[in-house]
Amino acid sequence: MWTAGGWKIHKLNRAAKQWVDTGVVVDSRANTSADTLWDGTHLYIAHHVVTISTEDGPKASRPDSPARLYRYTYADGKYTRSSGFPTTITTNSSESMTIDKDSTGAVWATWTQVSGVPTGGYTSAVMVNNSAAGGTSWGTPQSLSGESAAAAPDDISSIVAFGKNKIGVMWSDHTTGSVWWATRTDGQAATSWKVQSAVRGPNQADDHLNIKSLQADDSGRVFAAVKTSFDMNSTAKNSDPQLQLLVFKPATAAFEKYTISTIKDCHTRPQIVLDPENNKIHAFQSGPATTVTGCPYSGVSGAIYQKTASLDNPVFPAGRGTPVIQDASPSVNNVTTTKQAVTRESGVVILASDDDEGRYWFSDFGAEATNTATAPGTFVPVSPTRLLDTRTASPVGPNASVSFKVAGAPGIPNGVSAVVFNLTVTQPTSFGHIRAYPTGTSAPSTSNVNFSANQTVANAVTVPVTADGSVTLLNTSTGSTHLIADVSGYYLDGTPAVPGAFVPVGPSRFMDTRSSTPLAANATRSFQVAGVSGVPADASAVVFNLTATQPTSFGHIRAYPSGTTAPSTSSVNFLKDETVPNLVTVPIGSDGKVTLMNTSGGTTHVIADVSGYYIGGTPTAVGAFVATKPSRFVDTRSSSPVGANSVLSFQVTGTSGIPAKVSAVVFNLTVTQPQSFGHIRAYPSATTAPNTSNVNFSQNQTVANSVTVPVGTDGKVSLLNSSSGSSHLISDLNGYFLGG
Repeated sequence: MWTAGGWKIHKLNRAAKQWVDTGVVVDSRANTSADTLWDGTHLYIAHHVVTISTEDGPKASRPDSPARLYRYTYADGKYTRSSGFPTTITTNSSESMTIDKDSTGAVWATWTQVSGVPTGGYTSAVMVNNSAAGGTSWGTPQSLSGESAAAAPDDISSIVAFGKNKIGVMWSDHTTGSVWWATRTDGQAATSWKVQSAVRGPNQADDHLNIKSLQADDSGRVFAAVKTSFDMNSTAKNSDPQLQLLVFKPATAAFEKYTISTIKDCHTRPQIVLDPENNKIHAFQSGPATTVTGCPYSGVSGAIYQKTASLDNPVFPAGRGTPVIQDASPSVNNVTTTKQAVTRESGVVILASDDDEGRYWFSDFGAEATNTATAPGTFVPVSPTRLLDTRTASPVGPNASVSFKVAGAPGIPNGVSAVVFNLTVTQPTSFGHIRAYPTGTSAPSTSNVNFSANQTVANAVTVPVTADGSVTLLNTSTGSTHLIADVSGYYLDGTPAVPGAFVPVGPSRFMDTRSSTPLAANATRSFQVAGVSGVPADASAVVFNLTATQPTSFGHIRAYPSGTTAPSTSSVNFLKDETVPNLVTVPIGSDGKVTLMNTSGGTTHVIADVSGYYIGGTPTAVGAFVATKPSRFVDTRSSSPVGANSVLSFQVTGTSGIPAKVSAVVFNLTVTQPQSFGHIRAYPSATTAPNTSNVNFSQNQTVANSVTVPVGTDGKVSLLNSSSGSSHLISDLNGYFLGG
């Protein structure tokens, strides 16, 4: 912070709620600005002389204005400058400068350098430079070459280390409506940059950006908050984006775009903070004071607002957000925060300045308790994500298998014991079934999805994951078929011990009436679960794939705890001579059994393949499963069907004894009386519908599937009818996972 005597290092005394001057003067030049980096051992501070250009008033960078890198160690409560520092990054001034450190220990810096004179015009170049390991000496600054590296005098650049061994530079180019992205791999030549557009189009860029990465993220994602220039367009609508989040995914080498704030919100100068422990991204930005309605002018100061979204599906809520810093004099602006990802120990701290009053303001969010699962065997939901789709390559051949990576995929850590996904079979050329099992193990004799030629059918799967983090799907058919896997969550690795934790087994066949007699019409049959094949006597609930086969009439099967009254819900719906599977999660009866009731007017064979169980006791840990007796939450047949391409949302939390803090819910979703073919997508309410599917159906078909889906911040789940016709939907709840 700037105080009398220069720029000094300050420490936050959280107990006293004040910043303490350490007495360490970094730079005494008043016309400088700084960027900082803590690498766990050293504090790096880059001070550059500031020359600010505007669109109407460009100014050339001044020579003999060195940007300096300072390095400090921290021990016994004191900062000590390292010998040989500062070092010189460049001798030219700039509007901004940012730094980061690559995997070899080199420090990198980027800035934009303006050249020219009033009579001849001005140009700007995106500059980079890198040091020897530890920042001890610097090379010669270089310009990122190529047509796309051009920038206007008032554009800026920023740099970030990502993907464990890469450096990226992002810069604005508002004259072409572009935000550019250049990357290189550590150890390659300093000139080996690959340049692409992050976003491009009319009004897509301005000169505000902030970029962050998760170095521990195996997928190498990069997150950037950028301002658009829609506010400079007289024809712009209030709903046009003012601030956008760009997410780079190296696996696709492409960016995804999300709206943080709209023109109506009147926000500017964004900063983002990554919170991987809570799977959150926090966005902070300037906006009008809470006493101000409307948007007096673009870039108005007054207060700092916060919005929060999921890292995996960063859909931000509408509106200005929550004011977190505001002064009686409404001129707070220029929020800043840490480069590093935050933890529950560090909490979130932001700073902002009030130039009118000549003071700094801060907000300390303290140490936030994690709201995600941590105990082995507990469940972590993820926004439905497609991890496999063979339609983009080639189908799985007859009696062949395909494997896909789960652990280490976006949003999923390496420590995974089992995964929950929706498996869809489509375009099969013959009948058969799919077996899902851990890669590297022998294929079981069980089945997960049964299909006929040319049928599209889906079923939920819960399967263990082996050490390499992959799952294998075996096509037992004599024909080829395409397969799709949409992941909705995973169980944490380790030895499960807490009540409600999941223990994967098998898959193992616990029941197969084909070896005896079929289940009679309107009859029940129970099978032992507790105390059999590794399932303990005190298990609370069981997960199994239930298959109805060779039915002599239409109907459905109800699965429920032995010794209790049969519910009015359904687990598997079938037609005569049809083979239909569905994943079932059901509490275990006091006698250790589960009962299956055949509501059909004919007989049917039933098969139960168990894939895991939940530890008994009273669940309290985040991510622990609470089994409930099946209960009906939604049945549109009592009102009106869900229209074509329409959404139905239903309340989960706060109803039927379900608490407010729930991370995900498990229910059987049945489609009936559809007027056309299509599929249903289940997802957390108040988020964008994913490109995944849960239940696929044909006209007039009744089909069910188990769904595990995160619950929205409003406690609801949404169901999108992706069909050109209406359909009735039924939701039968089987249990839920505790939230934090």
